[in-house]
Amino acid sequence: MTIRLYDTSARQTRDFTPLTPGCVSIYLCGATVQAAPHIGHIRSGLNFDIMRRWFLHRGYDVTFIRNVTDIDDKIITKAADQGRPWWAIGYENEVAFNTAYDTLGCLRPTYEPRATGHIPEMIEMMRGLIDRGHAYAADGNVYFDVRSFPGYLELSNQELDNLLQPSGEGETGKRDPRDFAMWKAAKPGEPSWETPWGRGRPGWHLECSAMAHKYLGAAFDIHGGGVDLVFPHHENEIAQAKAYGDDFAGYWCHNAWVTMSGEKMSKSLGNSVLVSEMVKRWRPIVLRYYLGTPHYRSMIEYSEEALREAESAFARIEGFVQRVVEKAGPVEPAAEVPPAFAEAMDDDLGVPQALAIVHTTVRQGNSALTADDKESAVARLAEVRAMLGVLGLDPLDEHWSGGGTDRGEDLHGVVDSLVRLVLEQRQAARARKDYATADAIRDQLQQSGLAIEDTPSGPRWSLS
Repeated sequence: MTIRLYDTSARQTRDFTPLTPGCVSIYLCGATVQAAPHIGHIRSGLNFDIMRRWFLHRGYDVTFIRNVTDIDDKIITKAADQGRPWWAIGYENEVAFNTAYDTLGCLRPTYEPRATGHIPEMIEMMRGLIDRGHAYAADGNVYFDVRSFPGYLELSNQELDNLLQPSGEGETGKRDPRDFAMWKAAKPGEPSWETPWGRGRPGWHLECSAMAHKYLGAAFDIHGGGVDLVFPHHENEIAQAKAYGDDFAGYWCHNAWVTMSGEKMSKSLGNSVLVSEMVKRWRPIVLRYYLGTPHYRSMIEYSEEALREAESAFARIEGFVQRVVEKAGPVEPAAEVPPAFAEAMDDDLGVPQALAIVHTTVRQGNSALTADDKESAVARLAEVRAMLGVLGLDPLDEHWSGGGTDRGEDLHGVVDSLVRLVLEQRQAARARKDYATADAIRDQLQQSGLAIEDTPSGPRWSLS
């Protein structure tokens, strides 16, 4: 089956046809590094990581670009408030974002360019747009003339006469209030770069048009980002790039928000949940399951209860994986995923439907274990590992297992010895029918974050 993707620009699901057979080029709008990431920020990275993994599984060679916006109004304001260099704020939070991506198992991008590293490319694009009559300089600013581009607002499906274009302080000299800034004139004390039109700094939109052109060329396959970027950011990117002469993106894919109390999660609302804090309370693989398994175009309403449900659901998968490995030893992932899983993923990355196949396969595997059908259990685990690998959720993958380092194995061995000593005491209490003591030992272990399961071969423990 052909992979099909919902294209925001077409407002329908389309068959995916790459520009170059066997290759996929993806540009994802990454972080504006003015603060550390909350789970709403990271959802986009997770969703497009799953997209990338599915293309890889289908045999494509994927080039994946995720930019870093390391200069903007919020970064400058925060630097002034804290009395720190703007670049220090940006770098600190860029590291925080990359740590979050790594912690939640996202593959590293092919390239991760910074806006401030591409000023020459932006100047070249502005010069070309001015020469073509699509842009003009005024008071040290450079603006895009939206009336010069007939296709403006087709992505967001708005009417130009009704448009309210966001504008920043100091954006003077516009011919039309709906024109947007590609370059902002320098202000005292702010970072700036020299251009033919005076010193200044990039407008938000210009950087992505310039970097996509540099790393992916005049045409590429997929442009991604959060649904909140459709306007003005992506709309303005399209205008710049196409007016410059690029074909730009063939497909536009947008992920939905993480919300709290029905509102988009954002720092300005004071309702953000930082990834660095969340992973202290929840295992990173559980957080990935929670954020990555709803459909990418569906809103996620954040709640502790929903996270606990995700934890329980993943524990059922993980428990099956552990039981088969204990019984049969290491099992490699299958070369192919089950057809129903592939059909779901091909249909606009239908992760919820694909995940249902994972859980069905787990139930079949557990039934095989109960029937002592080792061969069937191993076959089901091979399928489960293949499917979980696509979702970035295979607990046996090196990323989650620690890569089998000596230190990790030593630590697990020490914990295992201590827990088994306590379990022997519990078994002794049960043998003498001192059930109160046995239950107290079990409860204490559970309070310590361990789950105890009594099996025909004796008690076994796992992290709760």
